[in-house]
Amino acid sequence: MSLKHFLKGFGLFAILITLAPLVAVDYWWIRIFDFPHVQLTFLTALAIVVYFIKFDFKNEGDYAFIMVLLACFIFQFVKFFPYTAFSKEELLNASKDTKRTLSILTANVHQDNEDTEKVLNSIKKSDADVMVFTEANERWRNAIYETISKDYNYKFEYPMDNTYGMLLYSKLQLKDTELKFLVEEDIPSIHTKLITKFGDTINLHAIHPTPPMPQHNPRSTDRDAEMMMVAKDVMDTKFPTIVLGDFNDVPWSNTNQLFKTISKTLDPRIGRGLFSTYNAKKFLLRWPLDHIYCTKEFRLVSLKTYNETSSDHFPVYAKLSLEPEKADEQKPDEVSQHDLERANNQIEKFKSQ
Repeated sequence: MSLKHFLKGFGLFAILITLAPLVAVDYWWIRIFDFPHVQLTFLTALAIVVYFIKFDFKNEGDYAFIMVLLACFIFQFVKFFPYTAFSKEELLNASKDTKRTLSILTANVHQDNEDTEKVLNSIKKSDADVMVFTEANERWRNAIYETISKDYNYKFEYPMDNTYGMLLYSKLQLKDTELKFLVEEDIPSIHTKLITKFGDTINLHAIHPTPPMPQHNPRSTDRDAEMMMVAKDVMDTKFPTIVLGDFNDVPWSNTNQLFKTISKTLDPRIGRGLFSTYNAKKFLLRWPLDHIYCTKEFRLVSLKTYNETSSDHFPVYAKLSLEPEKADEQKPDEVSQHDLERANNQIEKFKSQ
């Protein structure tokens, strides 16, 4: 096969998987193409450069091919550009004199991971006020609790052996904590209120929906519905709110964008970088799956991942300031009637299964 034929074959492939996520179906073999968006963008750019360097444009087919490939590149780049340092920050930086701060860590520990030490080191380094762990079984519960029990007076634990166990540890008082099974009886989520030392009440939602993968769930229906249910809860609350966990979805997907719009939350990644968390073991196949979203009462002090880990996910840490008096300076996405209809349709699709 000649290089030109190879590039045209790749170009056709790039076009197909660029357009695939636009198809309004929730089968895993379509939704999976939401994930490698950054990698696809760079490969498309490489193909364009090589085509320009190596070949002359001799006919209309050559021009048509390169124009379509350029259109794909632009479409791909525009989708993930907000998650670069060149874009405008969505969640604004904290005021210099702020004192009402809250630090959060969320980490998928990888249930089958036997090397607990590196994950526990990240936990100790972060010293976060609130920690949420996903994929936690009883072995992980014991290891984490033995490490941090002296510093965390409040906890809610629900270890499971199906890779959907969840643990919540907090230095702040927990109030009205609920364990919910929004879509399946073995897929939990934690919903609680945090009471800060300044007397503020903050809503916290921790979720870990199933990924659209054949070994987990052949369709994204459950994941999408759970995200929309939580988003609608956040939309209706009067309290500052944080939603975090392993979403099994990337921030530029249509579902995640709709979640952010409906919940009226802000993404600290926008304008700062990808902060990819999965796959920790494969540099070239890495994207952001673990998220921390917050409402406009918050601002950002710092955001980082802990890259020394034995899990297949990097823990992600955020330190936020609570500045409700400046909330109106931040502009979450406007919610349209069409957005609400889309969210309700995703929930109804789940209920009608």
